[in-house]
Amino acid sequence: MKCTERAAAYFGEGFNCSQAVCTAFAEELGIDRDTALKFAAGFGGGMGRMGGTCGVVTGAYMALGLKYGPTQANPEAKAAMYASIRKFAEQFAAGHQGLECRELLGYDISIAEEHETARNKGLFKTICPQLVRDASEILEEMLSCA
Repeated sequence: MKCTERAAAYFGEGFNCSQAVCTAFAEELGIDRDTALKFAAGFGGGMGRMGGTCGVVTGAYMALGLKYGPTQANPEAKAAMYASIRKFAEQFAAGHQGLECRELLGYDISIAEEHETARNKGLFKTICPQLVRDASEILEEMLSCA
C-alpha cells in the first residue's frame, strides 16, 4: 500500500491529520507506528486545535525531518533539510489557500463556535481528507515512498 493510501486509512480510522501523514511515512523511515502516532498526536487541528499550521503540514515536516534531519551538528545538512521543508511548503501552498487550518478551512477552529460550524458543515470529513491526500502525494514524490 502506498503511503498516501496509508495516510488516508489512518485518517479514516480517526487519527488526526498530523498523525495520519507522519505515521504513513515514518514506518518507511524506520520509526514504528505507535511511536509516530504518539509524537504526532499534539499537532492535529493546527497544533492542538489552535488553528495554526495544519497538521498535514506538520506531519509532513516530521517525515521530512526523519528522512533528512541531521544527527550531527552540520550546517550544510541543516540547510538541506530546511530546503526540503520549504519545497514541501511551497508545493502545498501553491495548491491551497495557505498552510494554516484557519486558511484551509475558512474557520478558526480554536474558537468553539467556529469549530462547531466547521464540524456541522462537514469540513473535517470533506476538506481534511483531501488535504491528507494532497500532502501525502507531495511527500511521496519527495521521499520516493512505495
